Amino acid sequence: MNNKFTLLIVIFTILTLPLMILGRVGVGVGTGKIQMDEPLRPGSIYEIPSVVVRNTGDEPSNYQIAVEGKMDVVEMIPDSKWINFEPKKFYLEPGESELVQVKIILPVKGVKPGDYFAFLSASPIQELEQGMTSIGVAAATKLYFSVIPANIFQGIYYRFISLYAKYHPWDTIILAMIFLVTLISILKKKFKIQIDRK
Repeated sequence: MNNKFTLLIVIFTILTLPLMILGRVGVGVGTGKIQMDEPLRPGSIYEIPSVVVRNTGDEPSNYQIAVEGKMDVVEMIPDSKWINFEPKKFYLEPGESELVQVKIILPVKGVKPGDYFAFLSASPIQELEQGMTSIGVAAATKLYFSVIPANIFQGIYYRFISLYAKYHPWDTIILAMIFLVTLISILKKKFKIQIDRK
């Protein structure tokens, strides 16, 4: 009786093991290529088209998106610190997708002018005790852009313009409130205003 039960467990394991292994993790991206038409300026901040990352497999997984270069291309590879993703890591069930916002923030100085190319690579990741590791499946969007030459003063100017465009009209509202508070305090010191209550 015991041998038959053991034999049934072995047969059941052999038959169901391939089904357990067949679960696959997949990834796809919704954008094949992002080409920046206008040259970029050092110090500037650019919001570029978002990238849609999709779990094309039949297993849930954590995903990440990162900048990857290719060594045998004519274009330069951008520093990965220049390109920000929101969110950078996320979880997807099978068939789900995530819209990842992409932003290029060029430093004020130290940006070499010329043509750049990079892959915005999405891949599933696994959590291990030592940290996160990539599974080996990836899909990527190609990113092309050019940078014009600029000195540090131009870089500072371009950064100021980018921040102004991003936060306007709040910057004007805050400056107007500071001006108003300052004006009221000066008027209070110059003129003694008293309100009689009856």
